[in-house]
Amino acid sequence: MSEELQKYIVQAETSMKKAIAHLESELVKIRAGRATPQMFDGLTVDYYGTPTPINQVANVSVADARTLTIQPWERNMIQPIERSIIAANLGVTPQNDGVMIRIFMPPLTEERRKEIVKRVNVEGEHSKVAIRNIRRDAIEHIKKLKKDGLSEDIAVDSEEEVQQMTNAHIAQIDRLLAAKEKEVMSI
Repeated sequence: MSEELQKYIVQAETSMKKAIAHLESELVKIRAGRATPQMFDGLTVDYYGTPTPINQVANVSVADARTLTIQPWERNMIQPIERSIIAANLGVTPQNDGVMIRIFMPPLTEERRKEIVKRVNVEGEHSKVAIRNIRRDAIEHIKKLKKDGLSEDIAVDSEEEVQQMTNAHIAQIDRLLAAKEKEVMSI
């Protein structure tokens, strides 16, 4: 019986770590005034009728702190890349010179920084909700095992362990959000 219980606890911890990893990947995509190629992660381009990630049809690199360059491997891909960047509504305007696309990052206004912080906090709240849902599912499994004959002491200890894991992961989310907020608000 305790082997099954341990499986649920390990599964809950793994799921919580995945939620944290997802939050980290989402926070990387949120720009903080500096040019990063990661802001195009998840952006797809119509490559001969197939949605393809931008990094599989072009080289995305940082020219300087506020400029990105996108060098398509095929010249006829410049227009589809430009259209997908505009459609993604990233707050940047691509400039096409016929060979490559340059993207200049405008300096962030105070108002825009506050909007970005709100978006960061929304992402963080989604992750916290995911962590809490994982906790709820794990505790339900523990209660089901308790009905099937698991001792009350072990069940209470296991629920406490799941709660401590939840608290630790939520604290980690708060640290990530605070670091990203500091990064966004610094000029």
